[in-house]
Amino acid sequence: MTSAPFHPAGPARRTVVAAAGAAGLAVALTACSGSDDASDDSGAAAAPPASEGAGGEGAGAALAATADIPEGGGKVFADQKVVVTQPTAGEFKAFSATCTHQGCAVKSVSDGVINCPCHNSNFSITDGSVQGGPAPKPLPAVQITVSGDSIRLAG
Repeated sequence: MTSAPFHPAGPARRTVVAAAGAAGLAVALTACSGSDDASDDSGAAAAPPASEGAGGEGAGAALAATADIPEGGGKVFADQKVVVTQPTAGEFKAFSATCTHQGCAVKSVSDGVINCPCHNSNFSITDGSVQGGPAPKPLPAVQITVSGDSIRLAG
């Protein structure tokens, strides 16, 4: 009695593995491509809030008292799309509160960094530079003026 070779119905193992690999590659390329496109868009979108804040309706409006901004930290002003920091005593900086990764709003300042909760990008309170996460560019600076104990948007 001879046995006939077994040929299962359906695709061969090699075909299934190749298709799974191709599908995984397609997903990875799509994810990378989508992130790059969003970065380019958010970089362009991040600049207008800063310029609107500097020259728009909120220009000259008091943001906070200097005592409201902790030394070595900062505060996010969501309505104005600005984050104000105090890296060292008496030195105040301001940046766009729109993350350069995908345009999410940064939400907090802690341990010397500005934090974006969407994909965990972190930015320096001193110069807005990227300290971690997928953000491709620093947060754009926003012009402020400090007069006495009042911090205002310049304009």
